[in-house]
Amino acid sequence: MRWIDNHCHLELETLEATVAQASNAGVERMIDVGTDAATSVAAVSKAAACDQVWATVGVHPHEARHGIDGIEDLLGSDRVVAVGECGLDYHYNHSPPEDQQVVFAAQIEMAHRHRMPMVIHTREAWDDTFAILDECGVPERTVFHCFTGGGVEARAALDRGAYLSFSGIVSFPSAGDVRTAAELCPLNRLLVETDSPYLAPVPRRGKPNAPANLPLVGEALARARSAAIGQVAEHTWDNASMFYRLG
Repeated sequence: MRWIDNHCHLELETLEATVAQASNAGVERMIDVGTDAATSVAAVSKAAACDQVWATVGVHPHEARHGIDGIEDLLGSDRVVAVGECGLDYHYNHSPPEDQQVVFAAQIEMAHRHRMPMVIHTREAWDDTFAILDECGVPERTVFHCFTGGGVEARAALDRGAYLSFSGIVSFPSAGDVRTAAELCPLNRLLVETDSPYLAPVPRRGKPNAPANLPLVGEALARARSAAIGQVAEHTWDNASMFYRLG
């Protein structure tokens, strides 16, 4: 089996070791995700240094108060495969909701201008997230990363043509709603991620996460779907390769 980690946050200092460990676990490709200008620049540098890594560039809702200056300039790199992660997060409100909404809309428009995929982060903000997407138009290739909704939110995202990406949360005993969403997601819209270094799956919950743990997430996702793990690996590989145009 071979895997693509659809969403992770890599460290330059440990990049070589992390990629080697991931490869040994069958994780052959990784999408390193920017969350502000500095981490986006760093993601591009890591992707340029490693053939198994690609970058996204964007501003996370936590950082929305700082604006999006410099992000669009990075889209010219052939190692950049998406805009994001961007969206809304009303759980912490590290940036005012109004700033989050403006910056989210601006990045949707950026994805449209450049015909790029978009990576969405949303937490406790489903109604506003869908409202802004409906107003601005959903980019042709859009993924809700680290999906934390249930069946209602999954259907709303899928009805808008989006993909759903599932993290180690799908393995948590309390995450019944997430498993319901995973079960109803069509195979051709399914992606899998670690969101490392966060959200390590059971049985490694509470420890630092890494792309090498992706098969454990895939195993939990397969159980939620009553499917073979090989089927999940094959379809998520094909879906991510198509979504990001990885060839």
